[in-house]
Amino acid sequence: MQRTIFDTDHDLFRESAHHFLEKEILPHAQEWQDAGKIDKSMFRKAGRAGLLGMAIPSEYGGGGVEDFRYNAVIAEVLTRGEAGGSGMCITLHNDICTPYFLTYANDEQKKRWLPGLASGDLMTAIAMTEPATGSDLAGIKTTARRDGDVYVVNGSKTFITNGINADLIIVVVRTSDDAHGGLTLLIVEDGMEGFERGRNLAKMGLHAQDTAELFFNDVPVPVANRLGDEGMGFFQLMANLPQERLSIAIGAVAGAEAAFQITLDYAKERQAFGRPIGSFQHNRFQLAEARTEIDIGRVFVDRLLEDHLRGNLTIEQAAEAKWWTTEMLGRVVNMGVQMHGGYGYMLEYPIARAYLDARVQTIYGGTTEIMKEIIGRGLGV
Repeated sequence: MQRTIFDTDHDLFRESAHHFLEKEILPHAQEWQDAGKIDKSMFRKAGRAGLLGMAIPSEYGGGGVEDFRYNAVIAEVLTRGEAGGSGMCITLHNDICTPYFLTYANDEQKKRWLPGLASGDLMTAIAMTEPATGSDLAGIKTTARRDGDVYVVNGSKTFITNGINADLIIVVVRTSDDAHGGLTLLIVEDGMEGFERGRNLAKMGLHAQDTAELFFNDVPVPVANRLGDEGMGFFQLMANLPQERLSIAIGAVAGAEAAFQITLDYAKERQAFGRPIGSFQHNRFQLAEARTEIDIGRVFVDRLLEDHLRGNLTIEQAAEAKWWTTEMLGRVVNMGVQMHGGYGYMLEYPIARAYLDARVQTIYGGTTEIMKEIIGRGLGV
């Protein structure tokens, strides 16, 4: 399907991203999957290659271009089953974490942090989820008590992407008992006293992407490390979540496209009863259905990307895209595994890895059920 959302500059940027994937990620992907994390030198190289902080002003070493289409290009290129989540640290850094610094950091903080965010010297993470609190942000219990020029932080977080490798972590803390007005964003830096990283959690998929438990035991975080005003954390999170969910949707459509192509190629080559398995009507119909759903998803997501560029993306639209595309991805990869037969269950085949990597996407960034709740509330019911 002909896409009209990208121009020549984006196409050239896509070529650069593809080159980086082929040279710096894919040759090491299996090694990183076995290790459970990427080598941070790759992330530093991504910064030097211009793949980080495209929206960061040029005075801080960034690309100086506020155009989320460049983020979309990276998300599409890095969504490759054989990469095993190796590029997820880049999309998390660009699409989810960096916007908090751009929007809420003061001038001193921008001078302190933005150059490292652009160069790759500073990898970021955001810590919202707690052992007893997932989608319900109002239930966050990690506390920050102000004591002069510092906040003393106590609590724990879990399922934190980039949690092992991150240099700066945006930590959502409770500074008062107000359910929504009591949350604040603090930047915890690697090496702060009382800050400890727990296990690199063993996951079903995305094996190259580190996911950690974090512990805060009387961690003194300078007030100068607060992003925005105290008590505004919930509203800051709500403002940024639509872009996060759009990013997930972009990756989901690209992942479905990659899984579909893997399956289509296999269906043309694999023989059964003297002919390609794709020539059987049932399989042909399944491929036709998948192709249709992918095209529908791509058109919808591209339209929302256009709306986002204009500043018109709504919370409900982002929720629609997030739940539908990730569920669609699940259907496509499941079909692909089934059509591969026994080989689809073998991890040496990309479709098996794509199946495992895809499963979490209906969960992180807000579960499908929460997305439908957001949409339903927007309907007034």
